[in-house]
Amino acid sequence: MNALITGGCGFVGSNLAAHLLNLDHTQNVTVFDNLSRHGASANLEWLRTLSTAERNPIEFVHGDIRNAFDIEAVIKALQPDVIFHLAGQVAMTTSMQSPRRDFEINVLGSVNVLEAVRQYTPGTAIVYASSNKVYGNLEHLDLIETETRYTPRASQGGVDESAAIEFHTPYGCSKGAADQYTLDYARGFGLNTVVFRHSTIYGGRQFATYDQGWVGWFCRQAIESKANPSRPPFTVSGDGKQVRDLLHVSDAVRCYVAAFQNIDAARGHAFNIGGGIENSMSLLELLQYLEKRLEIQLNYTHLPWRQSDQKFFVADNSKAGRLIHWTPKTSKEQGIEDTLSWQSR
Repeated sequence: MNALITGGCGFVGSNLAAHLLNLDHTQNVTVFDNLSRHGASANLEWLRTLSTAERNPIEFVHGDIRNAFDIEAVIKALQPDVIFHLAGQVAMTTSMQSPRRDFEINVLGSVNVLEAVRQYTPGTAIVYASSNKVYGNLEHLDLIETETRYTPRASQGGVDESAAIEFHTPYGCSKGAADQYTLDYARGFGLNTVVFRHSTIYGGRQFATYDQGWVGWFCRQAIESKANPSRPPFTVSGDGKQVRDLLHVSDAVRCYVAAFQNIDAARGHAFNIGGGIENSMSLLELLQYLEKRLEIQLNYTHLPWRQSDQKFFVADNSKAGRLIHWTPKTSKEQGIEDTLSWQSR
């Protein structure tokens, strides 16, 4: 496998690159990144430490996904078997501050990848990381409010791919547009494209911030609270009862590889992927878990709801199980331990 990872120095991209190095059939791994995101340079240095005499070194290409020449040049030179397209603007709040930049990165950048493959390497598989935000607020769900979470009144199986597409916020619009372009290039041009609409991904090498990577961010707040109980309170948006299923990054990268290994079955499909209902948590439930785990009392205040924040999203993984033979393996307890260890570094 000759693999190119856009956004390869990001959280998921760096974990994926490391995973690919351990696969027997990996011939070459190239990471493409502009190193603009906090932590990307540190992840690149970490990836460079993984190269050994027995492994091909990870190749790094400094480039910007918004520049068609940058991505064309690397695709033409590498002729990759697969592109894991993970480069993107990843925060809803940032998209509200700069919708044009969000559009250029997520939509224009994705079209640049698709066009380069269409023109120069049409046999290349493209695995695209989309988002559950393409489903909007999921207002059709009949939810019950409990003491700690929102939960559907009827089905407990999660949201499947039959849910209606509805783009909210610039981030939802940009990820949704790229999602649909990627699927249409399979229909219209015969490309080998696959889309994953994922829930919360978390784990090691995530440099979480207040507006992206909430599991890692709250783990960090809990660690700092234990070290300094008198620190100022941190904030929780909304009432904290909003629910997501937690997908550990190790399971996410296995899913991406499974899509390439089963590209004939996966081609042209979108998949909802997450940790499943058994690995779901609300913000409040995570904070309560951390209080018990670290034997602390957390001090936090509530902010207004973020725009178009879903009260409930849990992925129904059934389609991914059927077509690419993937299911998550890491429990939320194991994943939180891994995240606490990383955030304690």
